[in-house]
Amino acid sequence: MGFWRWGLVVLIWFCLLASGFSSIENFKQAFPIVEPDSGHTKLRLSKVGLEAIERITTPIAVVAVIGPYRSGKSFLLNQLLSLSCYEGFGVGHMRDTKTKGVWVWGTPLEIMVDGVKTSVLYLDTEGFESIGKSNVYDDRIFALAAVMSSVLVYNLPETIREADISRLSFAVELAEEFYGRVKGQDVAFEPAKLLWLIQRDFLQGKTVQEMVNEALQRVPNRDGDRNIDQVNQIRESLAIMGDNSTAFSLPQPHLQRTKLCDMKDSELDPIYVQKREQLKELVASIIRPKIVQGKPLNGKEFVSFLGQILEALNKGEIPSTGSLVEVFNKGILERCSKLYNQRMGVLALPLSEQSLQQYHGESRQEAMKSFDEQHFGHNHAKRSVENLDEEIQKTYKNFILANEYQSSKLCESLYTTCEDKMDQLQVLRLPSMAKFNAGFLHCNRSFEVECVGPAKTRFEQRMVKMMGKSRSLFIKEYNHRLFNWLVAFSLVMVVVGRFVIKFILLEIAAWILFIFLETYTRMFWTAESLYYNPVWHFIVATWETLVYSPVLDLDRWAIPICVMLVLVVLYWRCYGRRKHGGHWILPLYNNQSSSSNRRRSD
Repeated sequence: MGFWRWGLVVLIWFCLLASGFSSIENFKQAFPIVEPDSGHTKLRLSKVGLEAIERITTPIAVVAVIGPYRSGKSFLLNQLLSLSCYEGFGVGHMRDTKTKGVWVWGTPLEIMVDGVKTSVLYLDTEGFESIGKSNVYDDRIFALAAVMSSVLVYNLPETIREADISRLSFAVELAEEFYGRVKGQDVAFEPAKLLWLIQRDFLQGKTVQEMVNEALQRVPNRDGDRNIDQVNQIRESLAIMGDNSTAFSLPQPHLQRTKLCDMKDSELDPIYVQKREQLKELVASIIRPKIVQGKPLNGKEFVSFLGQILEALNKGEIPSTGSLVEVFNKGILERCSKLYNQRMGVLALPLSEQSLQQYHGESRQEAMKSFDEQHFGHNHAKRSVENLDEEIQKTYKNFILANEYQSSKLCESLYTTCEDKMDQLQVLRLPSMAKFNAGFLHCNRSFEVECVGPAKTRFEQRMVKMMGKSRSLFIKEYNHRLFNWLVAFSLVMVVVGRFVIKFILLEIAAWILFIFLETYTRMFWTAESLYYNPVWHFIVATWETLVYSPVLDLDRWAIPICVMLVLVVLYWRCYGRRKHGGHWILPLYNNQSSSSNRRRSD
């Protein structure tokens, strides 16, 4: 039993070791390396086909064929590889197509490029415009092929349509962006060699290069038509291909296309066979190793790079919603606009116009920076930037309106508070210019500091009028009220000095004040003339010192102080004189009868 157990363990170990080297026995076949998900919108790696690439240790060059559905891409690749339909890629018209996603021929062709042995991989891509797929999926296939390839063969039947230019423009710009997007690396972009391969039966008239050049020429737009501008922008996006673009014409191999797989070269059109060999030579002449970050990729590095591209392509941060760059940038534009809203939304309104404009500039700059880091299409980004700026300006106008509303609300509240304060100062029990000035200054300062925003100028004018009117009214009433207060005060002090505390000097001072006030106004007819007298100024200064100071506000404490004085006087009248004998240093009224102790004279 022990022998059989050890034998089983050794057998399992050899099986695992053998499977570790490779799970593929025959590499002379096509393998899927990228396949669609169940929804046919996103792409994922196919591990079976990646094993055929990972074993390559030499620099890799990739020839990818893209084009419409059932346009002969698989047959063309078999011709370039010198394989029959039964050996190479599956051809759609002979059986159900196997080209779902991206397929690779497992055995690369080895050629010398600038003295370096290079392995050339041929990729077959799923055709676009087929039934049951969205533009999202086609866009991803196009972008992936443009990123991976060293030579991008655009296989087109008969002629070049506007949709072909638009789709290729989008794919090229998208591919260019992915070069700088893979895990945040600054990956050098070397555009693939673009080969326009036009299959047609007629060879008279314009050459294919003339057809391509004419199709890519700018359309005159003297009337400023936006649609024509968009068409021209699409053409300009292909400028990054520059001199890398080549046009080639390939006639139909035979009229009976469904029987092509069963025909030998001798049965095909001789012109086709001749042009096919020229095409092979042309492709071989323009092949270059795939360069990323300044170095060629081997098999494992290429697979890793492919995985990073798919990860970036399938991320939500990089949406795919159409065939135009402006539409493709829509999701990014919305996120950048949301970023602007979030930054502006944290502001505590109201703010001054300068501050709001400064925050707007900073938020706009950050949103634009975020857009620059994410957007697609260097040549078409201008329109997307304009759209983003329009959205930001609309949002900014809403913030301006909100700031004006909050500013008006705040300044109105401060204005009302100051107005109430001025009304209170007008009816002080004890008029005080110092207290009025203090309240006046406090209102001005609080309004100046707290009232911010665009409404400040408007309310400042109202404040100046209101405060000026209140000040004039107070000054006008101040002297009259003070005069009446002093007249009443002098009479009260006469009574208090004579009958309450019986202090003669207090009574004399009160009589002097009363006589001065009454005689001066009688002599000069009006009380207003008194207000310019130096004696009156001295009286006002003394009054202000007594009534209001930062330490004591007599107007606020007038009633408590009066109550306390009354209590003190009553106490003194009832108990103080009995206990202390009523002796004063200053002269007082003497009510005691001293005549009873004197002898009456005769």
